[in-house]
Amino acid sequence: MSRVKELKIFSGTAHPNFTEEIAKELNVQVSGAKHFRFSDGEIGYSVDDSIRGADVYIVQPTCYPVNENLMELLIMADAMKRASTKRITAVIPYFGYARQDRKTKSREPITAKLVSDIIARSGVDRVITADLHSGQIQGFFDIPVDNLTGINLLADYFIKELKEELSKNKVIVVSPDVGGVARARKFAVKLGTDLAIIDKRRSYEIANVCEVMNIVGDVKDKICILVDDIIDTSGTICNAGKSLMDNGATKAFACATHAVLSGPALTRINNSEIEKFIFSDTIPPKVKCDKLCYLSIAPLFAKAIMRLHRERPLEDLF
Repeated sequence: MSRVKELKIFSGTAHPNFTEEIAKELNVQVSGAKHFRFSDGEIGYSVDDSIRGADVYIVQPTCYPVNENLMELLIMADAMKRASTKRITAVIPYFGYARQDRKTKSREPITAKLVSDIIARSGVDRVITADLHSGQIQGFFDIPVDNLTGINLLADYFIKELKEELSKNKVIVVSPDVGGVARARKFAVKLGTDLAIIDKRRSYEIANVCEVMNIVGDVKDKICILVDDIIDTSGTICNAGKSLMDNGATKAFACATHAVLSGPALTRINNSEIEKFIFSDTIPPKVKCDKLCYLSIAPLFAKAIMRLHRERPLEDLF
């Protein structure tokens, strides 16, 4: 008689609260392990109990400090593999190193492919993540990838908060760049609104620098919701917010699945004309600001984990 695989949840040090939320949703305990450092800074790790034949899930976003968190994920996966687990699934709410996903000029790496290969080689059998910077990254992996989305979570927030305005057709969804049109279109369909697009010119000589150009669509007298996958230094989104207000918008909101918020992000957010920024909690909140609101996406990941564990389809979660 075959034994049912035991479900085990392990947490990296990047976002333990997120792991606890998932475990609570699944009604299981986070499995015990020791994270430590050698005197020279090397990462050490060991699992407390036997995991032989278990279905293991390692929860670790590769957010800041990205190199440390990525290396810790790899070390954890190697420990699980050598402990004879049945299957190892890396739960990576935020997949770092995703922005260099193609060559835009000569002598550039495709870092997303490199990191995908390293994760697969570490012993990971499957990856669960959310809103990869580009869908093509799923194809970089030689193992299955489940790319969940925060669109439904974020859209439900605005459906509740702007119910009256939506009923009066006073809301419009805005893509901050041409590359995000597909994402913004899905968001607009969810809200039942029109779509506008900001045509921007990005400097490829300097990272995180762009210039807002034109708005395609009518935003005058509308409440605008800017939708993106990642907000990092906030330059793009804050420039977009200013452009919308200059073109007659009554209010501007911004939302994204991943709140990277590095460098001058908080200063720009505080000084921006955008009323509020809505994020999921794939990355642990680093700063406190009245303009920031975080929504828990852990229940979605918990559903995905349980369905995978029970060998059930995930299609209605996307």
